[in-house]
Amino acid sequence: MSLVVAVGLALGFAALWLRDRRRLSRLMDWLSGPLDGPPPEETGSFGEVGSRIRRALRSREHQTAAERERLAQFLSAIEASPNGVVLLDGDDQIQWLNRTAAMHFGLDTQRDLGQRITHLVRSPAFVGHLQGPDTGAELQLPSPRGDTTLLLLLRPYGGTMRLLLTQDITERERNDAMRRDFVANVSHEIRSPLTVLLGYVDSMVQLPLSPAERERALAVMHQQAERMQTLVTDLLALAQIEGAPRPSVELWVDAVELMRRLQNDVAASDAGQHPVHVSVEGAASVSGVESELFSAFWNLVSNALRYTPAGGAVEIKWRLRPEGGGEFCVCDQGPGIAREHIPRLTERFYRVDPSRSRATGGTGLGLAIVKHVVQRHDGELLITSEVGKGSQFRILLPAHRVRAVSAAAAVA
Repeated sequence: MSLVVAVGLALGFAALWLRDRRRLSRLMDWLSGPLDGPPPEETGSFGEVGSRIRRALRSREHQTAAERERLAQFLSAIEASPNGVVLLDGDDQIQWLNRTAAMHFGLDTQRDLGQRITHLVRSPAFVGHLQGPDTGAELQLPSPRGDTTLLLLLRPYGGTMRLLLTQDITERERNDAMRRDFVANVSHEIRSPLTVLLGYVDSMVQLPLSPAERERALAVMHQQAERMQTLVTDLLALAQIEGAPRPSVELWVDAVELMRRLQNDVAASDAGQHPVHVSVEGAASVSGVESELFSAFWNLVSNALRYTPAGGAVEIKWRLRPEGGGEFCVCDQGPGIAREHIPRLTERFYRVDPSRSRATGGTGLGLAIVKHVVQRHDGELLITSEVGKGSQFRILLPAHRVRAVSAAAAVA
């Protein structure tokens, strides 16, 4: 009897072992597969193990997907950055770079992955910077295309890896150069009349001058003082215009009244030296700041009077344009301007002929003021000229800043 029981128990244990073996085999087959389907349907501990593994895998998949999403967002943010980012390994091979860095260095975001960057960017200064110690120093150098200036910064990253950060500083360098030139020009423009003033003051203090000599000295001193005053006035006007908010489109100025003011100022300042013709074709209102618009118009008119020889005609015109908008135009019979100078006329202190400009009393800021006023009023300044045949300056104002009024008007 005991033998029968023992055999029965052995057969029972064998059957259980075979069943569990099959269940374990099915579970192992599922685990060795892609794990994209559900676990085998089992009861007991094998079913519980399969369910727990499935839940753990799903949790890990969700975490991985979230990490991928965060990485994609991070890379997307770097792609949108105006700065370049290059990830280099310990051998300076490119592991990743954004489009900005590729544009800075003339590289390809896919083709050049795995390439040593010093094989692609061969500037000696760049190669030396990468091979030198990581001191955190910045490096400026021209881009491989030669049309921009880059600022480079190298940072350690992830042990042996390094981040190369690039920034296009072309505009900043240009602005810095303009600022330095501006300060130098202002210093020069003020120093010249100040030197004359001090010279005459010393002469009047140290030398016994005759009444005629003293009168002549005072006249020159007054002239130089006025020159400095005009320069300071123009500098303040330019600074005020540059720092002011954009003119409102709700403020309207009578264009015909502006032309009347111009005609009165011309009559007072020119004293009949030039035949001046003023015309208005279409009465209108202009949206903007009256003082700025008059300043821009008067600068063009005063330049025309200043550079046109006595007896030469000057024409001043306002008209409504057929396609909309308005146009203010000044034509003179001055010496004209060579073509290569025209693009630079609106630069501060730029003069075609410095000696002639100073002799006529110009500060070199008038056209810079005109340019800023026109830009603030959404307009455009057009200059045409030919040496020996005079010049034409036109201010074009857009349709949304000009509206016609019912009655036509003309300057009397």
